[in-house]
Amino acid sequence: MELPEAKQKFIEAWGKLGSEWGINRTMAQVHALLLVTPETLTTEDIMEALSISRGNANMTLRDLMSWGLVEKQHKAGERKEYFYADKNTWNIARQVAKERRKRELDPVLKVLDELTKVEGDKKDPAYQTFHKSVTDINKLAKNVDKTLETMLKAEENWFWGSIFKIFK
Repeated sequence: MELPEAKQKFIEAWGKLGSEWGINRTMAQVHALLLVTPETLTTEDIMEALSISRGNANMTLRDLMSWGLVEKQHKAGERKEYFYADKNTWNIARQVAKERRKRELDPVLKVLDELTKVEGDKKDPAYQTFHKSVTDINKLAKNVDKTLETMLKAEENWFWGSIFKIFK
């Protein structure tokens, strides 16, 4: 397999993986393109490489910047904007975890905290089942949150070393 074909295969695979994780396929593909391209790319470069519209490219790049996965750069004397993705996989993993935590886990924790305070007849089986389920899910979600917090603060070598110790 030649490099251009391999790049295309990676971009398609990253897009598919992203969509399975709840991320827009085009967003994942633009990110993949920027990951495997050594130089910065313009919006036009991205549009051409992925056969997407200007509107789709602009919206996708805005989303990637809001996730902290892509940076916009300017070159002296040029009006075009250039885009670059951090290629350090540990930084990418931490940034994605941080954003998913903010967008998904934090709102769920807020609701679960509220629901664990619901009062009712402690002898009522319906209340007992509700309270136990919500409390157990809340504990699990808080443990996930603590694990993510550890990951976000950790250095890569320490984190993976700690994870591997768990499974020994």
